[in-house]
Amino acid sequence: MNLHAVKAIYLFELARTWRTLFQSIAAPVISTSLYFIVFGAAIGGRFTAVDGVSYGAFLVPGLVMMSVLTESVSNASFGIYMPRYSGTIYEVLSAPISAFETVLGYVGAAATKSMILGVLILLTARLFVDYSIQHPFWMVAFLVLTSVTFSLFGFILGVWADGWEKLQIVPILVITPLAFLGGSFYSISMLPPLWQKITLFNPVVYLVSGFRWSFYGQADVPVGISLAMTALFLALCLTAVWWIFRTGYKLKN
Repeated sequence: MNLHAVKAIYLFELARTWRTLFQSIAAPVISTSLYFIVFGAAIGGRFTAVDGVSYGAFLVPGLVMMSVLTESVSNASFGIYMPRYSGTIYEVLSAPISAFETVLGYVGAAATKSMILGVLILLTARLFVDYSIQHPFWMVAFLVLTSVTFSLFGFILGVWADGWEKLQIVPILVITPLAFLGGSFYSISMLPPLWQKITLFNPVVYLVSGFRWSFYGQADVPVGISLAMTALFLALCLTAVWWIFRTGYKLKN
């Protein structure tokens, strides 16, 4: 494996984060903290506990997962779109580096940034609400799986987009609504029976449910199904990335 090439891409992408520290890290942490202040510390006490968990604490896993998946898509899509936009992608494609190593560099950096953001939001949440983590191993596992999977999805989006508008359409019109309707703010057991069944078609439900289970041992869907659905989405993204490099779709023309 060409570790020097992977390291070069990885460090270059991470360096962009430090150059745009406020936009990449501070802004998402501050905006998520506002949810904790409003729904957790300010009016959370007026809400009924959900499955025996105070509403402020109930929000923590959902908000962390929502931030991680949206930032994963955003970081990875921008990371691969910029070299396509500037034309420097041809230097990467002509270098002695495989498709796997290229994806490892770009997706690894995007996933790392998302995981750092997730940890920072968790630490910040402690200032406003009290929460516990019953299964720390699985909490980390869901955090890593989600970061990698949605970074791969963002990589695909960055290859597909041929303009700045397209780069923003999917995160704004698809990812954000799915995150809001995926149980980040509520348990799907609160919904009418018909909407409970419809909500199960939302893949974010399985991420939020599994992640929340690692905190409080309670989930809307069995944790095994959450892991299986996440693994399925990861496999679909890997297949799409493999096809992109095999055919050169929007990379070599």
